[in-house]
Amino acid sequence: MVWGGRRLGVILHKQLPGAEPFGESWEVSDHLSHHSALEGKGGVTLRDLMAADRIALLGKAAASYQVFPWLIKFLDANDWLSVQVHPDEDAVPRLWHGEGSKTEAWFVLDAERDSRVYAGLLPGVDEKRLRAALADGTVADCLYQFHPRPGDCLFLKAGTVHAVGGGVLMAEVQQTSDATFRLFDWNRKDAAGKSRKLHIEEAIASIHWDFGPVHPVRADGYPLPGERSGASIRQELVRCRYFELEYLRQNEPFTLAGTGRLQVAIGLHGRSYLELRGERQEFVAGETIVLPADADGIRCVPQSSCGLLLSTLPNP
Repeated sequence: MVWGGRRLGVILHKQLPGAEPFGESWEVSDHLSHHSALEGKGGVTLRDLMAADRIALLGKAAASYQVFPWLIKFLDANDWLSVQVHPDEDAVPRLWHGEGSKTEAWFVLDAERDSRVYAGLLPGVDEKRLRAALADGTVADCLYQFHPRPGDCLFLKAGTVHAVGGGVLMAEVQQTSDATFRLFDWNRKDAAGKSRKLHIEEAIASIHWDFGPVHPVRADGYPLPGERSGASIRQELVRCRYFELEYLRQNEPFTLAGTGRLQVAIGLHGRSYLELRGERQEFVAGETIVLPADADGIRCVPQSSCGLLLSTLPNP
């Protein structure tokens, strides 16, 4: 990605080939562009699981999904993502046939001092004003903005204008979709002097003009660099029809899965051991595990302290 960097390797220990910038690590995907393979299962993919035993995987919500409901990513916004919009269920059939709607949530893991998030239109910004800003290159002046900190969570409904950059590492939970309409790309050009394609009319047709600014929710007690984790906590960050997100900071053993609902756990900080039926596996920051709806409870044993982002699929 032109806006990516190398933090996926430096901080999250992903193996990045070459020296070019990488923007995204697709951790859990059933999207046509990439089907995640199960670790140690000889090439079995998440698509295979969805086809073979969707009810065991998704529980009561199985009838509502033909593809796995979430695309889980890590993003390294070293440079600036384009100012963009994702379509909702009403807009996507007429604007991007074959794709899905895309509501998402970001959880900030690391952020440079001068980094920034743009999230939502400022009050009074309508289509006329936004088009004028597009013409003179002042789109950023139409957007609510803030300096992110590790532990910030941002819920971005489909139809929200947004951007991020300047050195931000994030975990992302989103609907399974790759539908993105670029509204403005910071007048950026590649090595050949060419600009990336914009989708101005599609983006404007996807915007919800009444959404307004989007403010972050702070994960209580999220440890900043050099700080020690405090007491155990479990905090709800997002609740919507597509996912429920919680921040878990735990110092003592606890149980994951066994809820009768699909869950995905994303390692944010620290390390722990997962224990199930006599087997033990280390779980560290930057790793992601899928917990099927019919899975037994898994004992999670923190090593001093660990932090997780836990996504749970709502029942219909």
